[in-house]
Amino acid sequence: MKSKPQQAPCLAIFGTGSDVGKSVVTTGLCRALRRQAVKVAPYKAQNMSNNSGVTPEGLEMGRAQIVQAEAAGIPPHVDMNPILLKPTSEVGAQVVLLGQARANLSALEYHQRKDALFKGACGALDRIRSQYEVVLIEGAGSCAEVNLQAHDIVNFKVAEYADAPVILVADIHRGGVFAQVVGTMACLPPERRERIAGFIINRFRGDLRLFDDGVEWIQSRTGKPVFGVLPWYDHFVIEQEDSVVIEKPRAVRAENSGLPAIAVIRIPHISNFTDFDPLQALDGVDVHFIEQLQALDDFKAVILPGSKNTRYDLEWLHRQGWADQIRQFARTGGCVLGICGGYQMMGRRVGDPEGLEGAPGETPGLGLLPVETILKAPKTTTRTRFEWREACGQGYEIHMGQTIREGGDGLLRVKDRNREAADDVDGCQVDEGRIAGTYIHGLFDSPEITRLWLQCWGLGNIAVDRIGGAEARDRAYDQLAAHVAEHLDLPAITGLVRRA
Repeated sequence: MKSKPQQAPCLAIFGTGSDVGKSVVTTGLCRALRRQAVKVAPYKAQNMSNNSGVTPEGLEMGRAQIVQAEAAGIPPHVDMNPILLKPTSEVGAQVVLLGQARANLSALEYHQRKDALFKGACGALDRIRSQYEVVLIEGAGSCAEVNLQAHDIVNFKVAEYADAPVILVADIHRGGVFAQVVGTMACLPPERRERIAGFIINRFRGDLRLFDDGVEWIQSRTGKPVFGVLPWYDHFVIEQEDSVVIEKPRAVRAENSGLPAIAVIRIPHISNFTDFDPLQALDGVDVHFIEQLQALDDFKAVILPGSKNTRYDLEWLHRQGWADQIRQFARTGGCVLGICGGYQMMGRRVGDPEGLEGAPGETPGLGLLPVETILKAPKTTTRTRFEWREACGQGYEIHMGQTIREGGDGLLRVKDRNREAADDVDGCQVDEGRIAGTYIHGLFDSPEITRLWLQCWGLGNIAVDRIGGAEARDRAYDQLAAHVAEHLDLPAITGLVRRA
């Protein structure tokens, strides 16, 4: 099906696999085009991630497309990510359509609805194309999974609908980059190989000149250009989409670096792990994602993150021995913070009478906070402005259910939700905040809030950058755009769009 001639041209950014850098490359190109005064927007038909965020309208979408919209200098909108799949088990996911949770489906049930879902995704793309000058389409995983191509509604089917040229991103850091590129091309039928305009090699370490012959080999073998080789960077931070970056973390010795350490328990269905990016960026503290059971004595604080399956992950904490370990840590003076699902786990129990996350029932909590949670619809999705003591912050809420506080003190004073005034309390704290929980993601985006938390944990001597939140992310997007402009052939890339 041909795209409408009056609609904006599109450029697709696909990958040789998961976590090769598609999202970051798309983010960099969004900011680079914005700096050329191009009205650009991101788009991803279907996102599978538990890392989500909330739009100004109070709707839910993938965090990666929110980041890309920020880089493009535009408000995020659910049309930029019309389908969001939030895995709740190995074979099922919550399906979020145009920002609203609609159903929990197995993989088979989801595949049976693919035609209708693709039609809806195309409608969203048409609306985006009617409002912007260029649309950058991000793919998902590998674009050449032979067993999935007939049902894939994220990669080539979208590129063909939009008649978009494709840039293929490969990751040299993980090794086998030549096989990644040539193997991907070999797995594609001729008409799809033809749609690929060229390649970007990502995450190179060392002297770029040492890969000149590699570029020549790829170009000679494929007959297509390499638009550039992006070096590894560590002087700025861009939020990651895929939790593969924190998978299978090993046990750590917290005292090895000599810095105070914070442990984030890497639960099976962790969500919104980017909550902790601001803490990881601090020079005076180490943040470790840990999964294997270990002693917590050498950590200053423990954080229980958000979860897409709270009861399953809470039961996992009990089975693995983490529940006893965390309770012991709290009894001996350690600081414990729970965010969203982690907050729910810290209470006395979590009930799911309607079976929203699995079989109906209830699970005993950790008993660290005097709260009880009942999971039930509708889903809360808000952008939330709040105060903690004398500090102000802004974050977002994404959760099922209600938590009733039966003791302790409220943690945060909510000032507004989705731009509507509010005057209520979020969360719970005991022992002057040493043990605390909140529903609000993005807590540490505010430097003032971060300073207060560190003081509460006895880490008040750690320097915190005065720039945080949206301002800090905006600075990082500019640094990423400069990195992209230095190492990629932007005129050739933008030329693809102009010719499209």
